[in-house]
Amino acid sequence: MARRKPWDVDDELWAVVEPLLSKVERHARHPGWKRHPDRLVFQGILFVLHTGIAGEHLPQELGFGSGMTCWRRLAEWTEAGVWRRFHEALLAKLRSADALDFSRAAVDGSHIRGVERGPKTGRSPVDRRRTGSKHPLITDATGIPLAVTQLIPLLQAVPPVRGQRGRPRHRPDVVLGDRGYDHDKYRRLVRALGVKPLIARRGTEHGSGLGTRRWVVERAFAHLHWFRRLRIRWEIRDDIHEAFLTLGCALICWRRLSPPTRSFALSQ
Repeated sequence: MARRKPWDVDDELWAVVEPLLSKVERHARHPGWKRHPDRLVFQGILFVLHTGIAGEHLPQELGFGSGMTCWRRLAEWTEAGVWRRFHEALLAKLRSADALDFSRAAVDGSHIRGVERGPKTGRSPVDRRRTGSKHPLITDATGIPLAVTQLIPLLQAVPPVRGQRGRPRHRPDVVLGDRGYDHDKYRRLVRALGVKPLIARRGTEHGSGLGTRRWVVERAFAHLHWFRRLRIRWEIRDDIHEAFLTLGCALICWRRLSPPTRSFALSQ
């Protein structure tokens, strides 16, 4: 039996995505060209995300539509907030399956090279000659991506996650950070959000013990950069680059829903 390609969308995944897409009705008198099926275009976007291929080189024999069709649909769905809602829907399913741990969160950032200059690009802290983008990430205690942005906006960007009775959960109890976040200002702002900061101090010896719990965010970065489109920033538009990043986070959440857990979550 042939192994399923990572950009193949099964019925379970499509059942989550399809309701998030707006329906485009054809005009009865002037229908124009028939719109390429959303499911195939979504697979084309996933193909670009997984392989890193330029959109204009998308193989036509795959049936996903042209690269321009996929790019236009990507921009349309990005403007409509589809990727954020997709991520939130999967976080809710993880919580309903009791697979999300808010007892603590881990934050970190990863800088990737950028081929094109655009909004939210800057010099690499490691090599000042290279420009690129930073991927700040916050995960739950098990490494599930919750949001991508800067530290305080990271905590604020964690959506209200439903999936269980009672009030939605959108704040971890504790946030773990490395020495890059060692500022009293950050500690005050984090406490103001009702979260306890555990941040390593600069100038102290290694061995704080935070690494034994923070490694989950490093693993999450490894999973994100498994998507080749996220290893190098090719997009000038920052919203398109962030769309790929959010889509990658959502797909990691989908994979964490193992088949038994997935069946439970989908039944809620």
